[in-house]
Amino acid sequence: MIPHEEQRTVKWFLISFYIILFGYDIFYYYLLPIYISHEEPGLPSNYWYINYIVLLLLILVMLYISRINKQFLIKYVFFIGYLITAFTVDILTYYGTVDEYFSGNVVEVFLILSLPLFLNTRYFWLVSLGVTVKYLLTGIILQTSYVILPIILFLILSIMSYFLLSRFQGYVKAISDSYDNQLQGIVKGVIATLELKDPYTRGHSERVANYALMLGQEIGKLSKEEQNSFYYACLLQDIGKVHIPDSILMKPGKLTKEEFEIIKLHPVVGADAVKNVDGIKDSICVIQSHHERWDGNGYPNKLKGNQIPLLARVTAIADAFDAMTSSRSYRAALSVEEAYQRIIEGMGSQFDPMLAEEFKKVFPAWVKFHQKYPWQDEMNTKRRWTHENP
Repeated sequence: MIPHEEQRTVKWFLISFYIILFGYDIFYYYLLPIYISHEEPGLPSNYWYINYIVLLLLILVMLYISRINKQFLIKYVFFIGYLITAFTVDILTYYGTVDEYFSGNVVEVFLILSLPLFLNTRYFWLVSLGVTVKYLLTGIILQTSYVILPIILFLILSIMSYFLLSRFQGYVKAISDSYDNQLQGIVKGVIATLELKDPYTRGHSERVANYALMLGQEIGKLSKEEQNSFYYACLLQDIGKVHIPDSILMKPGKLTKEEFEIIKLHPVVGADAVKNVDGIKDSICVIQSHHERWDGNGYPNKLKGNQIPLLARVTAIADAFDAMTSSRSYRAALSVEEAYQRIIEGMGSQFDPMLAEEFKKVFPAWVKFHQKYPWQDEMNTKRRWTHENP
């Protein structure tokens, strides 16, 4: 699920959960006895307050998780916290007493029926099995057969939810695939247009995007959606060059200081061009900051160290590797071994030391890709890498 959609879904799920939880208890334990049964209202148990205290404390925990941008964890933390608390309160209330076991809240039905909203099979099994195991353990510990009825009910509801989940996932996948295909077509069209101005761009951008994606997958911090956005942003990393006059972009000789200042504008121009494009804007830092250096001597903003976005640091290594292993009109391509050595030597100056260590792990895969890539003759291109890295 897309991060902002996940956040919105979790938000409304939690609001609904708390309204149903407190609303049901108020109705069942207070309004029902007074206005329907004409009895004295009473508390659900002597330990009722534990449940509410924990659930209120969970709000603080979930706010913290949201603040550190781990929204996908909220539903797991919330459900596990609720399940453990509800189970503990039931055991404390009925264990060792002669009272007949009676518990539950309609909110658990809501938990099961809301599962398809998250489009997450792992979370579905956690909730379905979690609620079932809760009642099984309760029945074993309290030695009561009352739990058979809720177990059967939740199994039936879980089957219904699973059918809905499967259908929703199918619809979303079809829409997502269609959107990805359209976005990919647009990106490739833009690259083809840019290639007319700078023949070097297309092959370079495709190779950098593949190298960067492999390194991004190695660090293990990107979801599937983030990987797609990252890949497309890498393909468009040099889109800002459409703003550069041909006389500078295609100049065969060394650039003047003034000309290089114009070259350094292309990351900013490119980032501004795609800032509102869904599917790319979340990785716009790749376009704007892939020429920054770890030591702060890059451009356009002279960011330093961790000020440089992570994805831009990843792309910087991929960009440098491909530039060094590609042929130019003024030099032959370096060997992959020589390029490897230069990147390692650039640890702490040009490149993020941590990512350079990760680069060592993916280097064999980069070599295989380099060997299999359908290379085109770039010897006649007038584009010089020294325009960007004089």
